[in-house]
Amino acid sequence: MTGGPRAGAEGPAGLAAAVIEQVPTLLLAVRARRPLVHVFGNFVTMQATANVIRAVGALPVMAMARDDAVEMAGQADALVLSLGTPMPDRLEAMLAAGRAAAAREIPIVLDPVGVGATGFRNRAAGDLLAHVPVTVVRANRGEAASLLGVAGQVRGVESTADGDPDDHGALAAALARRLGCVVAVTGPRDCVAGGDRRLTVEGGHPWLAAVSGTGCMVTALVGAFCAVGAAAGADRLASATAALACFAAAAERAARRADGPGTLVPHLLDSLYHLTPDQARQAVRITEA
Repeated sequence: MTGGPRAGAEGPAGLAAAVIEQVPTLLLAVRARRPLVHVFGNFVTMQATANVIRAVGALPVMAMARDDAVEMAGQADALVLSLGTPMPDRLEAMLAAGRAAAAREIPIVLDPVGVGATGFRNRAAGDLLAHVPVTVVRANRGEAASLLGVAGQVRGVESTADGDPDDHGALAAALARRLGCVVAVTGPRDCVAGGDRRLTVEGGHPWLAAVSGTGCMVTALVGAFCAVGAAAGADRLASATAALACFAAAAERAARRADGPGTLVPHLLDSLYHLTPDQARQAVRITEA
């Protein structure tokens, strides 16, 4: 990881404060640089994911045929791999695009949707993690637990193990040590871990859980923020945390204008689009986990 705050130099409280200060810089960098985020999207949520990338100021592309995906990974600033609707040919294309992205050392974000529900998804996630140098994993609690080998945590593609949000930090840290990358475990409280560093993001709104695709949306934002992180002086941990914090802040603003889950999404897009650096700095709530 390049740049960014280090817990050893600043301590946990200093780490959280330093990341909060980087949030406006990263948000401005996304809008100024307009990174190209190559997403292997979930067919169920592809349009919503593309709209969120657009709303924050980045550029989405969803090239999933093998040869097209490899060429696009040669141009993209970040690669996002989702297991939302996995198929053998898509998995082969993901692996090929992952190798192309790795050769260019761009961020690779994995969303292991539904891992723990079927053997097929488990094997797919294992292949990707074994052969692609994933830099960030964004998962719900059930998926993260399944990647650690705890069975019975996922039903369909939904977590059945939300449990106590206070243990999300320990789960994220354990998985980050296992995989050797940054891990974000999202839920009522989001926890991000990498190395010996752990951060918690508060915020969002319960209506997010009633909308299909909000996990895909935030994973895409992680890709966009990581795409500009190094140039903005932020490492992967700070970039992923900033993305989660901006999404949570925008969701809170959106919920104040919405009547329920059905109207939350358009207001969420508006809130992301209009979120200013000063609003982001004031609204985000990041603490040491």
